[in-house]
Amino acid sequence: MTENSLFTEENLRVNELVSLIKRYQTSYYNGEGEISDAEFDKLWDELKEKDPDNPILKKVGADSGNFQKRKHIMPMGSQEKAANPEQFLAWAEKHSYSEYLVEYKLDGASLELQYEQGKLVRAVTRGDGSVGDEITANARKMRGVLHELPVAYSGGVRGEVLMFHDVHDTLYADKANCRNAANGVMKRKDGKGAENLNFICYDAMSSEDDKSPFRDEKEKIEWLKSCGFETVPLFICKSSEEVIDLRAKIDEKRKEIPYDIDGLVIKERTIDKEDAFRARPDRQIAFKFNLEEAVSVLRRVEWSENGATYTPIAEFDAVELNGTTVQRASLVNTNTIRDLSIHIGSHIVVVKRGEIIPKIERVVSFENEELTPIVPPCECSVCKAKLVDEGTRLYCPNVHCAKRELHQLLKWVSVIDIRDLGETLVRSLFADGKISSISSLYALDEDTLSPYFLNEESLTKDKKSLGAKKVFASIQSHRNLKLSSFVAGFDIEGIGETLVEKLISAGYNTLESLLQASEEQIAAVSGFAEIMAHTFVVGMAENADEMRALISAKTIVIEETNTSGVFSGLSFCFTGELNTMKRAEAQNIVKSLGGIVKSSVVKELSYLVTNDTSSGSAKNAKAAKLGIPVIDEEAFRKLAGL
Repeated sequence: MTENSLFTEENLRVNELVSLIKRYQTSYYNGEGEISDAEFDKLWDELKEKDPDNPILKKVGADSGNFQKRKHIMPMGSQEKAANPEQFLAWAEKHSYSEYLVEYKLDGASLELQYEQGKLVRAVTRGDGSVGDEITANARKMRGVLHELPVAYSGGVRGEVLMFHDVHDTLYADKANCRNAANGVMKRKDGKGAENLNFICYDAMSSEDDKSPFRDEKEKIEWLKSCGFETVPLFICKSSEEVIDLRAKIDEKRKEIPYDIDGLVIKERTIDKEDAFRARPDRQIAFKFNLEEAVSVLRRVEWSENGATYTPIAEFDAVELNGTTVQRASLVNTNTIRDLSIHIGSHIVVVKRGEIIPKIERVVSFENEELTPIVPPCECSVCKAKLVDEGTRLYCPNVHCAKRELHQLLKWVSVIDIRDLGETLVRSLFADGKISSISSLYALDEDTLSPYFLNEESLTKDKKSLGAKKVFASIQSHRNLKLSSFVAGFDIEGIGETLVEKLISAGYNTLESLLQASEEQIAAVSGFAEIMAHTFVVGMAENADEMRALISAKTIVIEETNTSGVFSGLSFCFTGELNTMKRAEAQNIVKSLGGIVKSSVVKELSYLVTNDTSSGSAKNAKAAKLGIPVIDEEAFRKLAGL
């Protein structure tokens, strides 16, 4: 794809985002919201990333033309937003306050009540931020709207029109959510249903500066309460980290709140009028809750055994993340447990930000928690050897552990792609002592394999097994291997063909050079670091004798590495039918040109090749999620120079 075509695609996407944002703003302000706030925010954030100076990012939507227009006393600009702790901390670095005032971000419809000498004269919707619809008659029916104040105040009071959950469930269950229902009801020309809405306020601005009844944001909330308004709760945090913890705690409890909130508003104590009159105030921020984030309680840790490695898996109270129920997540290793200071009973923040697998991001401290330390296993469940805890990995060091040997055999069959040798057969052969190493796999003959395909009667009649013959032939046909496949087949933790290819490209293009390389040398190669380099060097040393034996006995022949082919450093996965060649031919073309063939869509895949690029297949969907190019057969042939 050329730079110009990428530029054109980028422009097209920007135009599409602008169009969608305009459409959804219009539907939102007219009480017919089509999508959730979270979905709208994703569109907004994407446009902000692609075109940060786009004019629409400086505008607020507009109401319909069904009501008389009125100018606001106080501006109603759009707040800056933070979708996650990282974005909030980035904002907080530029806005270091001695204390942060935190309020609920109400998920309803904004409304300004305008008072003259304490009497309500009009109620104006948000509109375009400066001018909105006057809906005074409807507002007077709402609970929480004061027709007269106990003081002779002139100015605006801003709040949110909300529909409480019980009202929605009882009277408006046909509406998608409380916010949409509230928007629609508050703007009915006949005012029907307005009595079912509530007004909760959080801001005020006197039209007589010298007579303002409050001096800062905290006094403002206290003054509103003293007048009789229902206000948002106010919290005061001493640091940005406290704000993040508070957000997690409120997120966990928000199902108990009778109305919808979709985040927190963070501001300083000082009233900054200059900032308030900006189209997008900078001195405060909306710290949104994330649909892909939830707070739960860790109940237990299970230790998953995969080959030599023991991985901690957290089990916690079920939470909803992005439409799915989640109650398990990997804790990766013992270092993660220590770094998070996590215990059984800890309140944890679970995230699923665009990832398929959930992750525990941090721990939130709650009072009166009953915490129990997480105790890792200390010995291998099979051979009883003492486990080694390197922090990044907890594993059995016994190279002759039966569990490790079996896992390595299964890994070899998978990487080398001996398709006729199934997992069940491998396990049976291993259990019967017929195989225990990669070398023993190649020593199998048809007579040894036949009992696994024929019954006793057939064996006594010296019948030949077609299945045994097929498996034997399949094993023997996998003797000529690429160096990357050979090394990856030895089941070294985290080392796949792609990583070995990187070492080969860096000049370690023989088995001996890989065996002799130091941790420092491996760590210097792109894609590796100290931890991965250590694991690789230790793994190579553990398997060195068998690797050399396989090569010296010519059981395995390492093919010459093509580092100059057009596919060098690239990997391909094929799915579906090809028109001009068989899949095996296409895979051989990739290998002959220095590329790697993958049997599944993985993170580092270069291309997915299919003649049905628009299908909704699992592989296509995963490729799209991971940002992997999907090309058809014709494009593949062009890349290969055919």
